[in-house]
Amino acid sequence: MKLFRRGQSPLLNRSPIQNNRASHYMLLMLLSFAFSVSVTRLFLYLTGFPKIGGGNLHIAHVLWGGLLLFIGCLFPLVLANNWAHTWSAILCGVGIGLFIDEVGKFITANNDYFYASAAPIIYAFFLLSVLLFVQIKSWRKPSARGEMYIVLNDLNEVLDQDLSPEERDALLKRLQPIVQQQSEPELSRLASALTDFLASPETRTVEYNPSLIDKIQNAWFSFEIKWMTRAKLKRILLVLLIAWGAWALFYPIGYLLSSHDPNQLQTFIQAYLSDRLYRNASGFNWVEARVYMEGSLGLLALLAAALIIAKKEKLGVLLAYIDMLITLTVVNLVIFYFDQFSTIFFAIPQFVLLILIIRYRERFIHLPTVGQNPNSGA
Repeated sequence: MKLFRRGQSPLLNRSPIQNNRASHYMLLMLLSFAFSVSVTRLFLYLTGFPKIGGGNLHIAHVLWGGLLLFIGCLFPLVLANNWAHTWSAILCGVGIGLFIDEVGKFITANNDYFYASAAPIIYAFFLLSVLLFVQIKSWRKPSARGEMYIVLNDLNEVLDQDLSPEERDALLKRLQPIVQQQSEPELSRLASALTDFLASPETRTVEYNPSLIDKIQNAWFSFEIKWMTRAKLKRILLVLLIAWGAWALFYPIGYLLSSHDPNQLQTFIQAYLSDRLYRNASGFNWVEARVYMEGSLGLLALLAAALIIAKKEKLGVLLAYIDMLITLTVVNLVIFYFDQFSTIFFAIPQFVLLILIIRYRERFIHLPTVGQNPNSGA
């Protein structure tokens, strides 16, 4: 039996290589996705949920999402430029948002756009996308072949006459270990030739022009180093943790107080019945679960703040990190069912608080590891 086609090398290697800009494209897609869902729901709410079409004809925004997904898929298939991948990520993110926003219609027999489970499904899908982004950002197996893929991809800067001295130096640094390795001599020869080409004084370079994302990132690092000192960031974390803990206790306390007043409890239950959030007796169990989870995490946030104040910073920050992680991945799924998309306005500051906690841990608690950006630990 022939294992290889005619002219095919027995050393054929088609193992996947991660795009060196994969995390950048994923971030653009995530931001576009979140923006698309939030703006669509807000626009429809403010305009009274208008319909395009008449009679039996209704052009739902899922169709526009499908169109944008189609265009976004075409870009990297037809064009080789890096900007095509950037626009593909943005268009696909918006298209996914418009598509999944109508998930309620797809999972109900009566095409119920306002089906209560739609919001948790959308939020869970977004969380899974964030998890994929984190995995892509942290996973890349270094190899001479993988490094050469990155070099060849970045050489389009030469073709676009947009190669800066900083980018050339980065390419030369990346080529050096490929030249020195001996396991793959073909790659070593190619890397040596590219090194000679890039190091030649005849290779044209232009002034570095960072992308918008790079500008934002660089501006944030500069701001962080100059203004976000340990003391200031600690005070911000304490204020946000205490505010979050107090807010998380607001609903459980209100529920517990109303449960002792039959009239208030009846009004409370009637509101959920009118919104079709209670379909059977188990619905009340989910309300109790929400009360206990929110209350517990509110107390945990206050405990974390107290530990930080008591100079048990490492434990306090760890509890704060766990608190926000559980809130965003578990509790919000339940809250989205009851409060629907209004929860977005609370999920956004929760994400911001989690990012600040992570940055505080990276800069001031965890020791920097080999190869870590020195600015991140300033």
